[in-house]
Amino acid sequence: MKSINSKLIFYTFTFLCTSLSIFACSACSTKEQSRPERPNILILYADDLGYGDFASYNPDSKIPTPHLDRLAAEGMRFTDGHSSSGICTPSRYALLTGRYHWRKFHGIVGAFGESVFDADEFTLPEMLQGAGYTTAAIGKWHLGWDWSSVLKPDAEKVYYRNGSKFTYGPDAVDWSKPIADGPLAHGFDYYFGDTVINFPPYAWIENDRVIGTPTIMLNDASDHFEPPKEGTWEARPGPMMEGWDPYENIPTTTQRGVELIHELAQKEEPFFIYFAFPSPHAPIIPNDEFDGTSGAGPYGDLVVETDAACGRLLQALVDAGVEENTLVIFSADNGPEKYAYARDVKYDHWSSEPLRGLKRHIYEGGHRVPFIVKWPGVAEAGSVSHALVSQIDLMATLAAAVGVEVPAGQAVDSQSFLPALRDARSEARSSHVHNTFASGYAIRHGKWVLVDAKSGYDRDRPEQDEWEARLGYVDDQLPVELYDLSVDISQRNNVASQNLEVVAELKDLLSEIRSGESVSKD
Repeated sequence: MKSINSKLIFYTFTFLCTSLSIFACSACSTKEQSRPERPNILILYADDLGYGDFASYNPDSKIPTPHLDRLAAEGMRFTDGHSSSGICTPSRYALLTGRYHWRKFHGIVGAFGESVFDADEFTLPEMLQGAGYTTAAIGKWHLGWDWSSVLKPDAEKVYYRNGSKFTYGPDAVDWSKPIADGPLAHGFDYYFGDTVINFPPYAWIENDRVIGTPTIMLNDASDHFEPPKEGTWEARPGPMMEGWDPYENIPTTTQRGVELIHELAQKEEPFFIYFAFPSPHAPIIPNDEFDGTSGAGPYGDLVVETDAACGRLLQALVDAGVEENTLVIFSADNGPEKYAYARDVKYDHWSSEPLRGLKRHIYEGGHRVPFIVKWPGVAEAGSVSHALVSQIDLMATLAAAVGVEVPAGQAVDSQSFLPALRDARSEARSSHVHNTFASGYAIRHGKWVLVDAKSGYDRDRPEQDEWEARLGYVDDQLPVELYDLSVDISQRNNVASQNLEVVAELKDLLSEIRSGESVSKD
């Protein structure tokens, strides 16, 4: 009897353990199945950053960027990634709509400028909202608001720059009202930032309201702040909060981003965060703790601070337990500002290395930018893709990644590079149109790029001419320029006269794409 009881106890215990184990595994399986199959998405978007500022793109860079170099080592680095424009607003518009900016406009939104989005224009955050994502934008907006919704009836414009630009004074705005037609009107559930670091109002905005009441009129930034550490303030006149400190921009937005990642990681639905830095755009004001951390002067130090902020946001993904289920994209809106010429002379650091051109230019340095994608389990760690990709392709790529369809007639220029993410050897788009201003376009097709203008520069500058002379560039006075990027990435040798058939073909293709007859799909 004792033996039978012992066996009964043993088998009963075994059954209970097995049942508990099955229950635990079932619960574990249910938990795994309940995890969102769609990845969280984090876009880190720098401002006026050079292709050659990172060691992962330029081994001779004098700027240490360990966090973004690590991101490249853990993800896929695209060597041929482009923004739509050589300036701020158009590139941001193109990224968020999947549409070339030049189909609608060319310039930036000015101080107190209206939104660039039409009410029925479909955006990336709207697409992700429809797929069940919580969406947020932090930092630089620069896509406009409906400021008329908060202007007082007697508001008067204050003109500057010889009457060519306008702003408003602090008393012209009812700061207690919500501002219409901002991020929340175009797909974002949450916004926090200062809209543009060097544009009024100089205050924090959360969702659709200014935090506090700007009471000071900033006419000249030098009346309120010490000179920036490099370049000029480039601050437009307008209302400012008492005690406003532009040096707090990166620390404050980064902290808000870290908090938001932890908050959204607790929710069942996936999240999309578009984090747009104000840096290293002017004013070049790295915080004191970053002074001297690079070999490229204050600009380089500001890039180091931007890298450190990216590091904090990436670490927040780890700490919140969502790193493995988050797709991270890092890029920039355009190339570096004109101060790069003096920086090259003083510090022997060319921010666009090995490219020709800077911000505003339709040479490669104006729009070929760092482009890194980390997607654990999809993009092979440490891989490098030479596929031609564009920020306008993020709409189609992310639609494919989360399994949704882009409505007909929307994101007309966007092409998915998901195959290239899965296999770095895969190709992506075959053509891309480069443009900043209405006066000049360039088109890339295969190894060729045609600058359909006498020059890829926006204007003549003495420092620009000095840079070209020092490196041996010669203007051949031809009406167009053609470069074979497979052997001439620096665009030194215009071979248009030797390849007239290629010039004619690219002119025709450019005309087709601009007319809407082709979106350069294979």
